[in-house]
Amino acid sequence: MHADPDPTYTRPVEAKVKAMTLTAYLSGVAGMAVLQVVAADPSLISFLPDWVEAITLPLLPTALAAVAGWKARHTPRPDLPADQR
Repeated sequence: MHADPDPTYTRPVEAKVKAMTLTAYLSGVAGMAVLQVVAADPSLISFLPDWVEAITLPLLPTALAAVAGWKARHTPRPDLPADQR
């Protein structure tokens, strides 16, 4: 009934999770670099309404991470029954 006090996890992290995590991190770093450029010259995005700027900034890394997760191959799980794979 009690959980194992020293559990061992043998399942690998799925390739999809790795791809999404790496892409979210890298696109976030790239976004910060763009913000540095825009902060020095705000005329680069001054044509956009303020609400579009606020939505676009967090949406881009999210969209890129979603695409990376969709494109990454699924990690097979032979330990699951056939109807759950």
